[in-house]
Amino acid sequence: MICDEAHTALGEKTSSAIRSFPEPIYIGMTATEQLIAKQVSDVFPASVDDLPLQDAARRGLIAPLRCLRVPPVAAINQVPIVGGDFDQEILAKTLDHQALNQAAASLYRDRFDNTPGIVYAAGVDHAYNLAKEFRAAGLKAEAVSGRTPPVRLAETLAAYERGEINVLINAMLLAEGWNSPRATVCMHLAPTASRRVYQQRIGRIMRMHPRKEAGVVVDFVPKAATHTERVISLHSLLDADFYREGARVTPAPRRRMQRRARRRLTPAPWLVPVTPDARRRLSVITREWQRVDPKYLDEDEQRYWATIAGRQIRFDERAAFVTKLTDRGASRACLEQFLATCAAENPNRRLRMIALSDRVSMNVERADFDDLVTLVTQAPTWEKDRMSGIRVLLRAIAEGKVDAPEQILARWTWRLARASRKVQDRRASSEFPEAKRLLGALANSRGHRHEENAAKLVNAARELPLTVGAALLASAEGYTPRATQLIEAAREKLGTLPEMAEALAENLPAPKLTSSRSRRRKRRKRRKGGAEAQQQQQQQQRGSENGAAPEADAETQAPQPSADDEPAKKPRRRRKAKPSEDVAPPTGTPAAEL
Repeated sequence: MICDEAHTALGEKTSSAIRSFPEPIYIGMTATEQLIAKQVSDVFPASVDDLPLQDAARRGLIAPLRCLRVPPVAAINQVPIVGGDFDQEILAKTLDHQALNQAAASLYRDRFDNTPGIVYAAGVDHAYNLAKEFRAAGLKAEAVSGRTPPVRLAETLAAYERGEINVLINAMLLAEGWNSPRATVCMHLAPTASRRVYQQRIGRIMRMHPRKEAGVVVDFVPKAATHTERVISLHSLLDADFYREGARVTPAPRRRMQRRARRRLTPAPWLVPVTPDARRRLSVITREWQRVDPKYLDEDEQRYWATIAGRQIRFDERAAFVTKLTDRGASRACLEQFLATCAAENPNRRLRMIALSDRVSMNVERADFDDLVTLVTQAPTWEKDRMSGIRVLLRAIAEGKVDAPEQILARWTWRLARASRKVQDRRASSEFPEAKRLLGALANSRGHRHEENAAKLVNAARELPLTVGAALLASAEGYTPRATQLIEAAREKLGTLPEMAEALAENLPAPKLTSSRSRRRKRRKRRKGGAEAQQQQQQQQRGSENGAAPEADAETQAPQPSADDEPAKKPRRRRKAKPSEDVAPPTGTPAAEL
């Protein structure tokens, strides 16, 4: 006894007729494991041999599936679920509006044009109204239902197979028992809450066809909708971890078809996690952080994504990543977390410096800036760029980018100055010859002598320019309370806090945002240019001695090979070439021509 569509409910007459056969072998066949357990378990008590859709697609038994999610316009939250699915009458009243029907027709025309497909509507009237709008949009569409006469139905289905009709619109007439290999698009204009109904619908586009690269499923659900939504989607049916617009949801077949069909949807460069499992969502973010769209993540997930990105982003990816942060609607907290992590943990020195500069270009909270000060002054990763990082932080204080009391700002300023004491000392000593003697006397004295030296240093700092005086006070350190008080008072009276921070920053080297490789390349170009200029001047000098024409006239003539041209290549092999300005112009040759 072979029974097709074994997932459907079996009535009393059908089940009794099946049982009337003496000792039959029962074989039930269905394309879905979502059974309606009414009398099915009584008629087919044996276990089911299951073949998941993923395995069937991998083996090449069915066409792979791609998905396109469209945010719904009409809300169906108030539509009740009766018997495992939405109430069709209330659903039709909610969705059957001319504006929605016209939008659906425009969507199909713009995205798929004449690609053959099937559209599921919420009722018979909804199907005929949709067919009217589809035809008005220029598509060859027809609606079929239980009202369609059998002869007319057979003619419509035959015309669909011949290509005279490209879109078939129905309610539930073609959900089961209809086979058309050319059907490629399945549009769920009537969402369903039944996994069985959904799987039967998408089964219509999973038949293999030479011109079908993959079936396309259009779900009217939010792009970041998880599997906990009432509406069934392709990703919830297959328990997929993430949604990527236009990408395959089922695996690609192992063996390719002889004729490669054109792809109807192009995968988007971004994706979004849709699984409700928190660990799987974090796993997707960790594995696919470069393609994750932060707009659809919550605040905690955005921070996690920004932390992963800040650690692993490369220098050549920075422009594309900044575009994603700005265009895809990442939150400010996400941007701040990315910049802070990049400045602290990224292995690229230039990226760390750029991230630090970008982080302090916006307003910084007190706790965040304190972390940045600790990072730049103490972290081993900032050992080679410590002075440049301190300069960036001092400029942020000078420009008022830090939200903190003035007392805390002053403490940060002189903490940064103390961390750059060696550079400040060299600056003060180069501009003020007595700085070394004053600082040495202050460091090597004790007691009242130490306080007298502190007073001398303070008086000298007040008479110096602001940058030199700030550098001198930054290098000074008192050993007694009186000396410390004198130095701190001088720091306050020498200038305002922004002025002092700006002066201390001027004494430090500017950040080097170019790599050593590019600097070496530029040096080689300058060296090569100098050698060529020297070679040209030597040729001009030889020409002047031999009575040759000026260089301006020689440029219009074709070069003639001679024995004198061979030694011209020797200056290239020299390691250090003299600049062209050091070579005296030959006699009789205008200097402007050189």
